[in-house]
Amino acid sequence: MDSIKKIYKIGNGPSSSHTMGPKRACSIFHSKNKDAHSYKAHIFGSLALTGRGHLTDVAIMDVLGDKTEIVWHPNERLPLHTNGLRFEAFDSDRKLNDSWEVYSIGGGEIMDKVSKIEPEDIYPHNNMFDIMKHLDDEGGTFWEYVFRNDKDDLYQHLELVWKTMKEAIERGLKTEGTLPGGLKLLRKAPSYFIKAKMLNQFIQDDSFLFDYALAVSEENAAGHVVVTAPTCGSSGILPSVLYFFHKNKNFSDEFIIRALATAGLIGNIVKENASISGAEVGCQGEVGVASAMAAAAATQLIGGSIPQIEYSAAAAQEHHLGLTCDPVAGLVQIPCIERNAFGAQRAIDSALFAINSDGRHMVMFDQVVEAMKQTGNDLPSLYKETALGGLAKVYKFTK
Repeated sequence: MDSIKKIYKIGNGPSSSHTMGPKRACSIFHSKNKDAHSYKAHIFGSLALTGRGHLTDVAIMDVLGDKTEIVWHPNERLPLHTNGLRFEAFDSDRKLNDSWEVYSIGGGEIMDKVSKIEPEDIYPHNNMFDIMKHLDDEGGTFWEYVFRNDKDDLYQHLELVWKTMKEAIERGLKTEGTLPGGLKLLRKAPSYFIKAKMLNQFIQDDSFLFDYALAVSEENAAGHVVVTAPTCGSSGILPSVLYFFHKNKNFSDEFIIRALATAGLIGNIVKENASISGAEVGCQGEVGVASAMAAAAATQLIGGSIPQIEYSAAAAQEHHLGLTCDPVAGLVQIPCIERNAFGAQRAIDSALFAINSDGRHMVMFDQVVEAMKQTGNDLPSLYKETALGGLAKVYKFTK
């Protein structure tokens, strides 16, 4: 498995696969063709179907500039992945100097027909069963396993990740107004925050949790800086759970960073054995995985054992199986923002359910991940970030 630094990327929303990935690919292509007179960017498949709402064209133009022609191919798909791009560089006579086909495969990651970009295999195990067996034999916790095997600068990276997550929540709590994109969707986080402070303890915890998730998700929808966890579209879930324990339950930064390490390991296992791309497996690979990551983090924070942490992650992922990706108007707003709030609640519920058990259960995390991959493969493409089915089809959006 790769470093969990790849799970936690910092950048502008609203989409890791449709914004971060294409922008990264653009930067690589531009570095090789800085002297080109003009460029053409062909955008295929799911990337083309929801690219305008996800600001794919804006991300490309930010790098290549206004001498770039964007060509959308919503009914064509390149062979390796539905999120395909072809960049072309021309001289002053319109002669083609260079061309590159590249794919944005989710979580800000890209690959081409040769290999993934900057692949690394630094973990000795790549599934939950083997990791738990190793810890049973050798001792240690999930977060200790991460720091023993990952890069030397991981702790510093997680400190920056946590700082960025907190800043996104705190910005979102203070920012009112309408989100961009044409749906005229009002931000809810500031009003939820005020209401949460006036509620009784019985319902206050959930209200703050919803509020923190909304704050990050609305910042993401506005194209502001967030952390992929594991994607932009699901970036509100893990921060809201961690911020809730930090702000409302007085957990220290040290405990939060350890929880980030464990959550990253969960996301890494899914990324290695299935997918975190909504265009590939639906929203179960984004919100579902984020909820599993947050459930594991929460269980660790409240004193859960290794089996209980595994159980909570499995439960959160299991109860998102089959979740479709159907963004209305191709925007990361409806139903994405609310799904982040409910994904955070599901994470806490899964942690509480697991902590009340002895950790023994029938369907293990690795099996749930396998089921998620199979379910994603069986989902029709109209339910995979194409905005052709589900809510995106039944909601009649008019500009």
